[in-house]
Amino acid sequence: MPDRHWWAALWPNPMAVLRALGITPNMTVLDLCCGNGYFTAPLARLVAGQVYALDIDPTMIEQAQAAVAREGAAAKGWFCADARDLAAHVPEKLDFVLIANTFHGVPDQTALARVIADALSSEGRLAIVNWCPLAREETIVLGAPRGPKTDMRMSPESVCDAVSTAGLVPTNVVELPPYHYGAIFRETKGNRTPVSAH
Repeated sequence: MPDRHWWAALWPNPMAVLRALGITPNMTVLDLCCGNGYFTAPLARLVAGQVYALDIDPTMIEQAQAAVAREGAAAKGWFCADARDLAAHVPEKLDFVLIANTFHGVPDQTALARVIADALSSEGRLAIVNWCPLAREETIVLGAPRGPKTDMRMSPESVCDAVSTAGLVPTNVVELPPYHYGAIFRETKGNRTPVSAH
C-alpha cells in the first residue's frame, strides 16, 4: 500500500474525487478495501460520519481510523474482514459503495460485485476507481512508474462486463486525472436473483 505522500501527489484533492463520483452528504457509504483511509477521511467529513470502512488488514484499519480522527470526523463502523463477507458486518443497506485501486486484483470480480449489489439499497450506487489501462511505464508519480502491472489493468469496458453480470447497471464513467477513472453502477432491485447465504 503506497503511503499518504504518494496518494497526495496523485490526488491532491480527494474530496473533489468523491464529489465527482457522485457521493453526496445525505448518503450512507461503505469504503470497501479502505486501505490507509486516504478516501475514508474526507468521505467521513462529506457524509457527516455516515460511513463504514472495511479492510482485511488490521494495520490499514488502524491507519484509516487515525486519518479520520485527524480530520475531526467519525465513522459508523470499522470492520477488519474479507470484502466478500461484508454482508456479515455492515448492519444496513447502503446508498453508495466505493472500492478504489483494488478491483483489478480481485480473483472473482463478479462474485464480489454480487455481494456488493446485495448490500446496496434500492437505487444504490457502486463506484469502482481503477488505474487507466496504460502501460505502467506511462503512469509516473513522484518520478517513478506506479500502480499495478500493465497486464493487471482493466479498461472501463472490462469492469462493466464483470459487474454487469452481477446485475448492476452501468451509468457512466468519470475521468479522474491523471491516471484513473471511476466506473459507476446502479442497483436495480427486483431485476436479479439475490445472493444466497454461504
